[in-house]
Amino acid sequence: MAEKFYPNQDESYEDDPIGSFLAEWIDPEDEDDDWGGEFFSGTAGRRKKAAFVLMFIWLVVIGLHFVSWGYNLVLIITSLAALHIIRLFVAKSEPVASALTDKDLTNAPTISLLVAAKNEEAVIARSVKLLCNLDYPLDKFEVWAIDDNSSDRTGEILDQLAQEYSQLKVVHRSAKDTGGKSGALNQVLLKTKGEIIAVFDADAKVEMDLLRKVAPMFANPKMGAVQVRKSIANAEENFWTRGQAAEMLLDGYVQQKRIAVDGIGELRGNGQFVRRSALRSCGGWNEETITDDLDLTIRLHLDDWKIGLLLNPAVEEEGVTKAIALWHQRNRWAEGGYQRYLDYWRYIVNNPIGMGKRLDLLCFLLLQYILPAANIPDFVMVVCRHDFPILAPLSLLLVAYGSINMFQGILEVKKTNQQPINFFEIAMQTLRGMIYMLHWQVVMTSITVRMSIRPKRLKWVKTVHEGAGA
Repeated sequence: MAEKFYPNQDESYEDDPIGSFLAEWIDPEDEDDDWGGEFFSGTAGRRKKAAFVLMFIWLVVIGLHFVSWGYNLVLIITSLAALHIIRLFVAKSEPVASALTDKDLTNAPTISLLVAAKNEEAVIARSVKLLCNLDYPLDKFEVWAIDDNSSDRTGEILDQLAQEYSQLKVVHRSAKDTGGKSGALNQVLLKTKGEIIAVFDADAKVEMDLLRKVAPMFANPKMGAVQVRKSIANAEENFWTRGQAAEMLLDGYVQQKRIAVDGIGELRGNGQFVRRSALRSCGGWNEETITDDLDLTIRLHLDDWKIGLLLNPAVEEEGVTKAIALWHQRNRWAEGGYQRYLDYWRYIVNNPIGMGKRLDLLCFLLLQYILPAANIPDFVMVVCRHDFPILAPLSLLLVAYGSINMFQGILEVKKTNQQPINFFEIAMQTLRGMIYMLHWQVVMTSITVRMSIRPKRLKWVKTVHEGAGA
């Protein structure tokens, strides 16, 4: 009979080396409301840092409008960013390792698959069944499903599935258990046996041979984690889901190129595989962040681990179908992405992560987070002084870079999947995708302001899954 666990509330994650190491990275005494004391100290004082950065951006942009060499400076910065982007364009991705054969499975690594679910009765059964039926030796993989204090039938469904699948283990968390998704993953991690720990969302849809294709990528002893490319299961539903589908293809292509130039590969939560020793060495999942995947990304790189990408097969997930749901989801992603730079800036500056990773990090920090915030004072000066938008070169570079990479990402996946190629259709999909991507400019601008004036609140906003695209 399959095992079912109810966590002991007296057990502390801090008793394990993972938890104690994490304490060195995260300062739990983050007194955002106290503006006294040391300004930049460890990972504390997020609001102070966010306010300082925002004020600095505004002062610099406004100042550039008042000096004769301001536009020339922007051109120089744009040229430097363009040089890095050209490196990305011409970079050749490493060849993908062959999938494990039946003979190879004898020495295949053990893998623990983790799924944290809260009120996911519409999708959890399908996802867990897919994970339990993967083409991999039963003695070499296990599935841990975590019912995170659900108020619907999620826990009941999981208990029923545990009677059917011997490799499925179910953990039930109560209202007293804290830490959100990160807390759930940390709580179960100590019970797992896998050399590799995989994390999936409750709506994940995977191919049967996924583990056979991921496992060989860990042959490199420095490979700390592998992210499986994500795709949208209900892509054809409406404008928003089509945009998310194009966005995922853009992200996968950009990730390949960044990894190829020894830049920053990033984890995306659903479909992430992490080497157990790497996870232990950098402290497990951070329970003080709302985006555990992006936070772990930075710590893995700071700890000198590589992050790879498996382009095919992709892990499918349900795209959000309404603008308000997209707004909430992307605000959480943006806040977590920005938070990691505020939390770890000192380690990024002082740690010998390598010039390639440092330049790549700086380039994408500039284009993804600083530029949207800087466009607001630039627009104000355009209105007040009737100046030319001084940041126009950087904005044009970002649009061109995104458009070309989205087109290439769509084209590459079609070729890989041996689908018919229609360049006009791909161009139209790219155009729709880039129009959709404009929402990120609003989200990023909003989040940099909100984080500067609002105290830090650990609020995990759940994305509602309805089983679309099943």
